[in-house]
Parts: sequence; structure tokens; C-alpha cells
Amino acid sequence: MKEIGGYLELEQFYGKEYYPELLGVNNGRSALLYILKARKITKLHLPYFLCDSVSNMCKKNGYEVSFYPIDADFMPKFDKTLTGSEYLYLVNYYGQISNERIRELRARYGNIIVDNVQAFFQRPVSGIDTVYSCRKFFGVPDGGYVSTDAVLDGVLEEDISKDRMRHILGRFEGTASEYYSCFKENDHSFTEIPLRRMSALTQNLLRGIDYEKVRTARNANYTILANRLCEKNKLHLTAPDGPYCYPFYCENGMEIKKQLAAKKIYVPTLWPGVRGGGTVEENYRKNILPLPCDQRYTTTDMEYMLSVLFDVLE
Repeated sequence: MKEIGGYLELEQFYGKEYYPELLGVNNGRSALLYILKARKITKLHLPYFLCDSVSNMCKKNGYEVSFYPIDADFMPKFDKTLTGSEYLYLVNYYGQISNERIRELRARYGNIIVDNVQAFFQRPVSGIDTVYSCRKFFGVPDGGYVSTDAVLDGVLEEDISKDRMRHILGRFEGTASEYYSCFKENDHSFTEIPLRRMSALTQNLLRGIDYEKVRTARNANYTILANRLCEKNKLHLTAPDGPYCYPFYCENGMEIKKQLAAKKIYVPTLWPGVRGGGTVEENYRKNILPLPCDQRYTTTDMEYMLSVLFDVLE
């Protein structure tokens, strides 16, 4: 029986998701798992430069994995011929692989899955399986999207996200440092969560976002960082639309991150568990600073962060 009356819940938002045409699932790894199941893939070739959560998920679900290195431009160094049930997992690092290049790689390798976890605003290429994650770009507890024409048999259970909101609500009224342990607990919980449809709560929150404002703010902040740091940056970058961050490569990156953290500028170490590959993977893991440039920040914030960074670099 439907409840009528009582106290009010979270408001229902009536905006539009950025990808209403795509299948919403509960996280990025689930998006990949959906494709693996729907395509009946048996083996996935993953880059070394990737967190082990993806390979662990594959192994846990019975999929064979192998690994390949990348070059300095984040492109795969892969020369094997793929069979019908083998796929290459192409990570679009920092949004640096254009859709034109993705089409070229599809023509070369045939079976590819594109990871746009760090390129939310980059539209999927028609006919190429693509996965997205929402919580890398927005204050939501979970959520991912799948772009594919493959259909998985059966009905997916809908996820429930109400117990994953503490770190998000906490930081809204508090600080990141206060709720960092809650964030890590939430992040770790995804290793045990099965493939499900996106929760009603996450979908509702995504309908409340002004995506054009978010995209514009990220582009403006990225431009400020790029203009000031391009001569110091050892990476050759193209500016993505609605960037995830500004990847700044400098020597002694791990120590610089510590000094920035002491100034309350938090720069993550992406994929700290990377093992294997070559000097590119090791150098990038240690020395790329993913500088925040998201919608929370203004020109003043970017200038402040740059001033701190320049002081540390000196």
C-alpha cells in the first residue's frame, strides 16, 4: 500500500540526465561487466596503467585477463590479433584519446571497449562499446553508464544508494579530511557490489545537475592551468571538453603531492597499485599530478593553487 502523508523526503528533480539514452548501472566496473556478459567475452586485454580493481573484477567473474603497456602519448602498445571473444580495453586517460583516434583503433584492432571514466563529456562513438562513471565528475554516491547495442538477458535488480551518502553529505557541510575515511569505505564497498541498475536516488541526483555549467567551469579552469603550466609540463596535451583534471607531469611528483596536501590541496595518486609495464607506467604513476579543475572552483581558486604549486616547485 502506498504511503500518503508524513514527513517530506528528498525533492524529485525534473531535469535531464546527460546520457538519458544510455543504460544506467551502479558504477563503472558494473558498466564493463555488463558488456563482458552481454558480448560473451572470454578474455580482456587491459593496460598495465590501471587500478587492480578492474582486473580483480574480471578474475572474480571468471574472465581471463592479460596486460599491455602504453606509450608516452597514452596509446596502447599492442600488436596481437584478437579472436572473436577477445577484446582490448582502451582507457581514455585524462580524455586525451579523441573519437577520431578511437575510430582508428577500432579499425586496427576490431574488438575494443572504451573506458571514458575520465572523459564523461566525450560522447561515445557509434557502434563502439563505451563505459562511463558518474562519481568522478559529480557529487553522487555511485552510478555509471553503458553505451552498447549488446543486450544482456534477464532483468537487472535496481541498486540502493541511501547508505552511501554520508561522505558526500558530510563534505557538503564539513571538510574532505573529516570524511575521507567514509569516502574510502564507500570506495572499497564497490568490490562486493554486483551488477545492478542505477539506483533511483543516484538517477534523481543526476537529473538535478546543470551539465552545461559544469562543463563550462571545467573548461575555464583547465585553460587557466594549461596556460600557466604548459611550458613546465612534460606531457603533450590536448584540451578535452569538460576535463576530469589537468594532468601535470613533473619530477619528484610524490613528494610534491605531500607538500601540496600539507597546504590542504589534495591531489590523488591514481592507480597506486600499478605493477608491471615499463618506465612510462612507473613514471606516470609517480609523477603525474592530476590537478583539480572541476566545477567547485573559480579563477581565484586556480590562481591560488598555482601560487602554492609554484612555491613548492621552487
